[in-house]
Amino acid sequence: MSLIEKIDKTRIPRHVAIIMDGNGRWAKAHGFERSVGHENGVSTVRNITEIASEVGVKYLTLYTFSTENWNRPQAEVDALMALVVYSIEQQTPDLIKNNVRLTMIGDRSRMPQYVCERLDKCMADTAHCTGLVLCLALSYSARWEIVEACRAIAQEVKQGKLNESDIDDQTISNHLATASMPDPDLLIRTAGDLRISNYLLWQIAYSELYFTPVYWPDFTKEQFLQAIIDYQSRERRYGKTSEQIINDKEQQ
Repeated sequence: MSLIEKIDKTRIPRHVAIIMDGNGRWAKAHGFERSVGHENGVSTVRNITEIASEVGVKYLTLYTFSTENWNRPQAEVDALMALVVYSIEQQTPDLIKNNVRLTMIGDRSRMPQYVCERLDKCMADTAHCTGLVLCLALSYSARWEIVEACRAIAQEVKQGKLNESDIDDQTISNHLATASMPDPDLLIRTAGDLRISNYLLWQIAYSELYFTPVYWPDFTKEQFLQAIIDYQSRERRYGKTSEQIINDKEQQ
């Protein structure tokens, strides 16, 4: 039986978030410049987008460039920005063919204008697509996102549009960059590091976490399927007991 045949199609994670780590280390291990690792990582993005769409994932969010990444050498930053734009432009026809809609979250104020303009065009070109939503987290950090949400909420309170006593979990969620998406069911991190790295901190409160030592350029469709199979083997209790979960299912 193939891996895809082992997957329970009734329990596909609706939203998968990925920390695409290991491009630089992959390049170093193969004797290449770091840029070569990033270039090879683009092929993995294409492959994982394809298999995620095929199995029925509705949202795929990729940690493409963090706010901390702005601290990298300028030459690498410039190369990454150019690669992101070029790669997305090259893949836009395939995204449209596969009914994939492109979106983005992150601090656009720090991004070069040409990057924003060209990504906006790609997003506009795929806006009519109704299948998988591919979300790029660019110039993104969870702390930045939460601070921005707090500022927006404070402004609404100041303007009398919102009562302080009405602020709850949903209020915060509604003011995050991901307000239009469900929280991730599954978070995957490649390359072996066991940390979240300031990624979707609010949204992954109850996400299942999956870590693999495989560098991102080597992460295959089969390994993505294995992550989903592992996800489906877990019991998601959300604070309840196993008995309560069973009873809930029986009553449905």
